[in-house]
Amino acid sequence: MFRLVTARVEATACALKSKVFILTLVPLLLTHSVAAQEGQADTGTAQRDSPEGQAAQLDVVTVTGTRIKGGASPSPVVVIGSERIREEGFTDLGQVIRSIPQNFSGGQNPGVLMGNVAGGGLANQNVTGGSGLNLRGLGPDASLTLLNGRRMSYGGFVQAVDISAIPVEAVERIEIMADGASAIYGSDAVGGVGNVILKRDMDGVTVGGRYGAATSGGLATREYTASAGTVWPTGGVLATFKDASVDPIHARQRGYTAQLPDPYSLFPASELRSVLLSTYQTLGDRFDLQIDAVRTRRDQRYEYYYGTRAIYNLLSPQTTTTFVAPSLEYQFGSWGLTLGGAWGKDEYLNRHDEVSAASGAATPYLYECFCNASRSAELGAEGPVMDLAAGEARLALGAGHRTNEFSWTNLYAGSEVMRGEEASRFAYAELSVPLLGTETGRGQQRLELTGAVRRENYDSFGGVSTPKLGLTYSPSKDLTFKASWGRSFKAPTLFQQYRPQIVQMGLAQIYGSPAAAPDALMMIFAGGNPDLSPERARTWSTSLVVHPDTLPGFEAELSWFEIDYAERVVEPIGNFYEALSSPIYAEFVTRSPSADQQAAAISDASYFFNFTGVTYDPSNVVALLDSRYVNAMKQRIRGADLSASYKFDVGSSELTVRGAASWLNSQQRTRGTPQSRDLAGMLHNPAKLNARAGAVWVHGGLTASTFVTFIDGVTNPSDGIKGSSFTTLDATLSYRTGERAGVLSGLDLQLAATNLLDWEPPRYATISPEYVPPYDSTNYSAIGRFVGVSVSRHW
Repeated sequence: MFRLVTARVEATACALKSKVFILTLVPLLLTHSVAAQEGQADTGTAQRDSPEGQAAQLDVVTVTGTRIKGGASPSPVVVIGSERIREEGFTDLGQVIRSIPQNFSGGQNPGVLMGNVAGGGLANQNVTGGSGLNLRGLGPDASLTLLNGRRMSYGGFVQAVDISAIPVEAVERIEIMADGASAIYGSDAVGGVGNVILKRDMDGVTVGGRYGAATSGGLATREYTASAGTVWPTGGVLATFKDASVDPIHARQRGYTAQLPDPYSLFPASELRSVLLSTYQTLGDRFDLQIDAVRTRRDQRYEYYYGTRAIYNLLSPQTTTTFVAPSLEYQFGSWGLTLGGAWGKDEYLNRHDEVSAASGAATPYLYECFCNASRSAELGAEGPVMDLAAGEARLALGAGHRTNEFSWTNLYAGSEVMRGEEASRFAYAELSVPLLGTETGRGQQRLELTGAVRRENYDSFGGVSTPKLGLTYSPSKDLTFKASWGRSFKAPTLFQQYRPQIVQMGLAQIYGSPAAAPDALMMIFAGGNPDLSPERARTWSTSLVVHPDTLPGFEAELSWFEIDYAERVVEPIGNFYEALSSPIYAEFVTRSPSADQQAAAISDASYFFNFTGVTYDPSNVVALLDSRYVNAMKQRIRGADLSASYKFDVGSSELTVRGAASWLNSQQRTRGTPQSRDLAGMLHNPAKLNARAGAVWVHGGLTASTFVTFIDGVTNPSDGIKGSSFTTLDATLSYRTGERAGVLSGLDLQLAATNLLDWEPPRYATISPEYVPPYDSTNYSAIGRFVGVSVSRHW
């Protein structure tokens, strides 16, 4: 993994080799329900059964984006319930998050090409086979993932979180807030937060199976699931098991990649086993105990070539994720006190062999473990502090401690390449104050102000304070206006801080200086930086929600957001092949470095590699590239989200028409470069416009849905050519028999098809057409038409 070089290193040093990696966005648009905005945590459908002349009342629940029970998040929240997941044929949470317009499918996601052969960046490739939330395309480590409100452990060297490790069969709903939330949750919640809520009311046993395949070849999928649950007057338990295997898609199976050498994986083969257990129990009159536990193991296999057709790279990684989160809640009067904790571990074992294309003989190359572990404990309280004319003012406050560990071990050599650990202490407070609740001719007005602040102290870089202010105003029961402003941050990952520093020699002609002498050398300095400071962001959003009382099944929301993101941690030279020719890298390039400058770089590094075949001579080095991690990037992200839904009766049937769209504009510049360059709409970055719209028809036990997804084209910066857009048509047909006599009782049958028209991904001119697939795998899929059938039965 890491930066691609043309020579090979001995197995004991291979764990330090850098290669180059890539970015996919398949946004599907799901409507923000007013219920989500107003705090109703159901399946995304608004419930407004309040008496005539009154505004909608809130259920007493805690929603994502606030710790106040019954409170309203001042930021837009998308809620996707289990029924919607079934209606649209999603089989794992990775598909769910890739379906919303605010999320970018680049980063850590299956189907994104491995090895960074297309130059999309270290973080944008399929490493573990999992699916990482990547809101606004800010990176998989800038979106926070929670399970029942508890932070999950990082995974892999990019230290993303695999949301697909949670079995979809156990999910009641997922709530996604695409707005800064560090004042509520701490580090990583810059792009936003996704919170997976598990079912608590399953009673009985359900077993099921699914088979599907791409009609153009490959991706044969076999899934077997079992879920069991029961409830009793004081508690309940849920257990799920899933076994899934997926065949690869090879380049030879698609006409637009047939020129690539065989074998070459566009989509990896994988096997998954996952177990989840969730239980809760009331202890006496005041105590509630809950425990959630997940364990997932995923094995992958994929092949790719780069640099030579004589040898191909065979990767067969194994990733094991374990997570346990207990919590105990004590109720005293109208206040609740919660003591919670979480322990997580993610082991990514990367086995990499080099295989002779002629003989098939495999030579061990890498065998390494990227191992993450986390522990946290938190004590929180929430309750009313004052009775006002408009309602109760409520306060939530708490404190806790969290540790993260990361180690990189060369298992062939039996040596530890690096180890890092950090600890942080935090305290937070959030206040909700209702200011207005007066009667008007149109109904009840509502005005509520919220404020939150959080302080985190890290043992590495010190303390960070993040405030957030919010406003929710309903002039009538037909409209709701929301606005929020806040600050968020992301701590540098342990990989970014402690990755070993290396010096690597290269030929200047390859790295952007074609006029250089054939034996002219350049020196690359890369690695971690323990002096990194946190990334910081200022965020604000505003939204208007329309839910007219005269049209009870209609909901619509328009949102505007802005993120000013500074001190971003980057490897400043993103494309080494343009390192000496592109002006955006000039501040990190030292031309004609002195012998003393070169000696200082070599002295600071842990390893020195010369892969050129040319003897190192300081007088022959024409440039020194400093690509160590540094706080050097600024980004400005802004855009708009629009969603709408209308549910109405058609005779004895029910029809729901819904759709959403997201427009994104993002730019970035490095520290010493005055001019910004576009990100959104460029290759390996989110498309500027994503949209999805469709309809769901329900008649008794029969449900049919069809949706159209649109992804705008992206521009290749190397030639300025914008590719075509990508439009797919998806359809799902399902039937539930319900309870009846005989073997047909409790059956659920489903037929689902994605990309019915079998559209191929748009092409672009790659830097190495003999090795790189000619499509942007971070935005567009190579799967083509996929048809799957599933059956399950409930007892």
